[in-house]
Amino acid sequence: MKRILTGLLAFTLSFAVFAAQDIKLATTTSTDNSGLLAYLLPTFEKDSGYHVQVIATGTGKALRHGRNGDVDVVMTHAPGAEAKFVEEGFGRVPRQIMANDFIILGPDSDPAKLADAKGIVDAMTRIHDSNAIFVSRGDESGTHMKELNLWKKAGVTTDYAGYRAIGQGMGPALLTANEMQGYLLADRGTYLAFMHKLKLKVLFEGDASLMNPYQVILINDKKYPDLNHEGAKAFSDWLASDKGQKLIDAFRVQDQPLFRATYNK
Repeated sequence: MKRILTGLLAFTLSFAVFAAQDIKLATTTSTDNSGLLAYLLPTFEKDSGYHVQVIATGTGKALRHGRNGDVDVVMTHAPGAEAKFVEEGFGRVPRQIMANDFIILGPDSDPAKLADAKGIVDAMTRIHDSNAIFVSRGDESGTHMKELNLWKKAGVTTDYAGYRAIGQGMGPALLTANEMQGYLLADRGTYLAFMHKLKLKVLFEGDASLMNPYQVILINDKKYPDLNHEGAKAFSDWLASDKGQKLIDAFRVQDQPLFRATYNK
């Protein structure tokens, strides 16, 4: 019995040590759906000895996990919400580590004639005024926040018959828009990862307001001293390192770069 208890104690202690090496990361569905995390994390884990547990969700929910002290680090893409997160004392050491861009997808028929749009305001106004189907994630994600900002910038509202908010992530939103042959705002990375399943095409891109920066943010160690702050810092430092940045730049889907490394550039 003594041997059994001793063995159980040793197992428990070894499990606790192993668990302490885990880093809990709350991040966006775009970093997961695009394949970026599956590409980056094995190298980070080999370099650092840490294991990363990923919670892939919308930016709003990811930051909520950070506010609640449920995770050690967040990586998101909504600058306004992130600034508030840091200002309120929940986050620290924000680093912009990469960027990609948003695009507007739609059917070949292009009922709103986005191909003729003179800018993002014109594009959003055309969708609204033509009562075209527009699929929104509607999930408080960074993409959803960007979309709402674009409607506001265009001076139009979403209370028109063609607007469809589904409350789901980028992957399901792409598939829903494809089925409905509607428009939607997507990050380029997830689109490229899903494009072989879609009959949608890029109808508007390139506007400066469609840039999509990502930040990695540590959780306040004073509010939540028991989190794995050492591991979170190691992850943030690695993403910002020359090696991490070069790997981000080298990531490809369909032979196209998905993200551009931006730290200290």
